[in-house]
Amino acid sequence: MPAQRPLFPAAALALVLALTATGCGATVETSATADGKAITLTNCGRKVTYDKVPERVVTNDVGITELMFALGLEDRMAGFAMPDDKGDLSGVPWKDGYDKVPWLSKDQLTKENVLDARADLVFAGWNYGFREDGGFTPAALKKLGIPSYVLTESCRNGRTETSRGIMPPLDALYADLTNLGRLFGVEKRAATLIADFKKQVADVRAQAPAAADRPTVFLYDSGQDQPFTSGRFAAPEQIISEAGGTNVMHDLADSWTAVGWETVVERDPDVIVICDYGDVSAEQKKDFLLSYAPLRDVSAVKHRRIFVLDYVDLVESPRNPSAIARLGAYLRTVAGGA
Repeated sequence: MPAQRPLFPAAALALVLALTATGCGATVETSATADGKAITLTNCGRKVTYDKVPERVVTNDVGITELMFALGLEDRMAGFAMPDDKGDLSGVPWKDGYDKVPWLSKDQLTKENVLDARADLVFAGWNYGFREDGGFTPAALKKLGIPSYVLTESCRNGRTETSRGIMPPLDALYADLTNLGRLFGVEKRAATLIADFKKQVADVRAQAPAAADRPTVFLYDSGQDQPFTSGRFAAPEQIISEAGGTNVMHDLADSWTAVGWETVVERDPDVIVICDYGDVSAEQKKDFLLSYAPLRDVSAVKHRRIFVLDYVDLVESPRNPSAIARLGAYLRTVAGGA
């Protein structure tokens, strides 16, 4: 797996550095809860009330952790859990957050992690830490007196017991930034980030190919017997569409899910985007795709149109706009016949 992680465009990096220069986001503004008032947020379609501003937040996984860092909330964190297969974290704009906040576990969060850290809020998601097996759920944590916040990309939507996603992926990102801004009293910082992200996305959208020329794209996460991919509620849906492509699995009313190879062959994508993480490197995934006989007549394979994005680019995170910009530049070369 490549060691270097993708960086934000210069404008976004400048924004983050400028915001960081103002000091910890948790002290820049005053939250309603700082005056002793509870605050109620809508999370996964439910009203959730928090009695105070959390001071010892524990997060699960890289995208969720970086949402906190992007808001300047590392001083409000007691630690994070994250596998060590997420690439080089030293090049991100909020490197100082990783230096400052304890790395509690290289696996998913457990009740023991949370209790040992004396957490007063767990920020995780379904399949991003929260899970029924092992009993690590918001309901179980509530019994321990520990509140939770659920990543909006991962909200269960009721279509099946496990299907996820209740709104377009970028809306999920903006919803979480808005909610966290309110909870921690950093509304202005959240609004500035959202405005900058929307401008980055709009700039890419303005350069996108005409509708008739938009390349079709298949997101390949992992799997050989059956590929794991993205439906319309995971971040790749809008990363692809705002970049100027069309997700061939748009009709799947789920976030991350498995399909059959026959479906990929039938839909014949122009481009395959590889999600880079885990024990199988992006180069190994590419070699598999190029050598897998059932895919030999798929356009993306025939023309070797395979583009790599990092895991954190493709889950809800503050790196999504940067991913849109990079994929957009690539798709324009495909649409232009390069």
